[in-house]
Amino acid sequence: MRIWQIEHLGEGPFLAQTTTPQPAAGQALVRVEAVGLNFADLLMRDGKYQVKPALPYVPGMEMAGTVESLGPGTLGPAPGSRVLAYVGQGALAEWVCAPADRLLPIPDTMPFDHAAAFPIAYGTSHLALDHKARLQPGERLLVLGAAGGVGLTAVEIGARMGAEVIACARGAEKLAVAQAAGATILIDNDTPDLKAAFKALGGVDVVYDTIGGEMGEAALSALRPEGRFLTIGFAGGTPPQIRANHLLVKNISVMGLWWGGYLNFAPDVQDASLRQLLAWYAAGGLRPHVSHSLPFDQVPQALDLLAARKSTGKVVITRS
Repeated sequence: MRIWQIEHLGEGPFLAQTTTPQPAAGQALVRVEAVGLNFADLLMRDGKYQVKPALPYVPGMEMAGTVESLGPGTLGPAPGSRVLAYVGQGALAEWVCAPADRLLPIPDTMPFDHAAAFPIAYGTSHLALDHKARLQPGERLLVLGAAGGVGLTAVEIGARMGAEVIACARGAEKLAVAQAAGATILIDNDTPDLKAAFKALGGVDVVYDTIGGEMGEAALSALRPEGRFLTIGFAGGTPPQIRANHLLVKNISVMGLWWGGYLNFAPDVQDASLRQLLAWYAAGGLRPHVSHSLPFDQVPQALDLLAARKSTGKVVITRS
């Protein structure tokens, strides 16, 4: 079978051949139909992600496909089941052996590209807004990086939870995508004085920060007393510098959220969240936005789209 492999940090993946794996006890063999790409794939490639796999490794953190077989004595979705999974790494292969207990059946109405785009982006936003920040109907939510893979789901889920959503993204095209997902107030990243623009909003209750740096610091200043600042990622390159005395004076909470970490210390929380999200999808309540769908042999081009910030929502790799 074909796999994409990274041999050296900082270098792109190359296409290689290997034998099709056989599932061990507790595993399922999945024919991979689609793989969702994430900004974290770029960070992992460059050795800047919190998880540093041993080299060489196969990239790809989330996937969707069809169960082909189960390992000896393994209980799990029956062969033929359509499933999605978060695997952390290794998804960019034609077949993957994954822990059977990580596979979630997907709705009949869900195409594989939507399923592959689903776990990390929607899971991150739902846990952050619901489990961590306890976002309430009528509150104001400011999303930084609102047209990206994770930020766009925060807009959509925040609107579904009854919040007034303010989207910050670069350019009219990306802001239009955020508006279609449920944002009602739009702010361009290139606004000359973002801090003043955020303060002019009259206060927000929750900030969802995927960018970090000076933009995150500017958004922090817009929080109302007892506001919650969610630090999700640092696509801008650096974390925001947060002064503890500002948190004290304004009674503000800063909350970190690494969705993948829940698999290690609270997998039941992660699983319940994903099942809720899949139920919302099945009921027509969520609409994943896949701006680019590329075939398996174009993984380097797909990663370039992410690196150049040319995508909105998700970039997905399909089997053919």
